[in-house]
Formats: sequence, C-alpha cells, structure tokens
Amino acid sequence: MHVLLTAGPTYEPLDPVRFLGNRSTGKMGYALAAAFAEAGADVTLISGPVQLAPPASPRIRTVRVETAQQMYEAAAQVAPAADVWVFAAAVADYRPAVVEPEKIKKAGETLTLELVKNVDIAATLGQTKRPEQFAVGFALETTNELAHALGKLQRKNFDLVVLNSLRDAGAGFGHDTNKVSVLDRAGQVLNFELQAKTDLARGLVQLIQSRFVIPHA
Repeated sequence: MHVLLTAGPTYEPLDPVRFLGNRSTGKMGYALAAAFAEAGADVTLISGPVQLAPPASPRIRTVRVETAQQMYEAAAQVAPAADVWVFAAAVADYRPAVVEPEKIKKAGETLTLELVKNVDIAATLGQTKRPEQFAVGFALETTNELAHALGKLQRKNFDLVVLNSLRDAGAGFGHDTNKVSVLDRAGQVLNFELQAKTDLARGLVQLIQSRFVIPHA
C-alpha cells in the first residue's frame, strides 16, 4: 500500500516576515504516518511547517512545503500512484492577494488586506480519484458538525471523513490526545473516544485498511 498523507498547517506570506497561518501542530498527521509505516505501508508525507522531528521510519518519505499551492503541487505529483489519500493538513483557505517584497510598515489605525481563495487540494484531486483509490479527509467543525462533515465527504469525493470538534476538551490543535468521529458514504458514524493521538492513529489505520480493497493486478 502506498499512502499519500498531508499534515500540518500551511503558511501564506504577507511579506518577508509575516504570514497567515493556523494552530495546527501536525501531531495527528505525523502519528498517522508512523502508524501506516508500522502497518507495512509506504508513506509520502507532505508536511507543512511544523516543530516535529522527521519520522524515523525508512518507509516514510517526507516532502516539506510551506504554502497551500506548494502542498497541492507536491500532492498532485504523488496522487496518481498512491492507493490511499489522507488529507490531515489544515490548509489555509485564503492567501494574501499581494505579497509585499519588503516588511509592511505600521501606518494609520487600520490595515486592510485583500485575500484570494487557495486551491482546495482535496476537492481538486478528488475529481481525478479512480474507483480503486481510497480517500480520507479531516474536518474541524464548530457548529452542525455531522452535517458539515458529511457535506465535505460528498463534495470532495472522500470515502471516509474524520470529524474533530473544538467542543471536546483535550481534542484538536496542540494536544497530544484527540477524540474523533468517522463518517462513511452511507452516513454511518464510528466514534473514537479521547485517547493519545498515537493510539488513535493506529485505530484509524486499522479502519482504513479494513475498508480499502487492494486492487488485483
């Protein structure tokens, strides 16, 4: 099994010293990469900027990127040959329309930024997904969690979507633990209670392996 896995945040530069980003640490994505490798898969880990040690397994090839566009380009190169796609990265939805070549100086009481939409990596690649490929997305929601996650699954051609909720203590960004619900195309929900991200990753990998049918040559 060859797994394409995205992890961490993306940083969208404003100028040489500032960027738009988010609070993702990449811990869940890196735990998934390790769990897949432990289960015998070869993993291409496309990682945004994180403060994590590189995975030690020889089964994991890490590609480091910074922006959403760079992550998309790296993923698009790998996706056609990968059996399983896991989109665990927290990709910025928007980027500054203009990246200033010099540091923006403080002037006036307000600063207005024009933002333009980034490529939706999972949705764009989802349009090219073949029937024998298996795609898993992550959703972080704060309201109407199940409905929004199911809508994302359908729009982006996922086979499973892993739902995080910021309502749950000890889950989400920055924690070593996580609590998720997994939805499939039939709308069935499987709940994983709060546990270490390393343990959760093993459980998710087992679930993915049980749902993925290895194509015959």
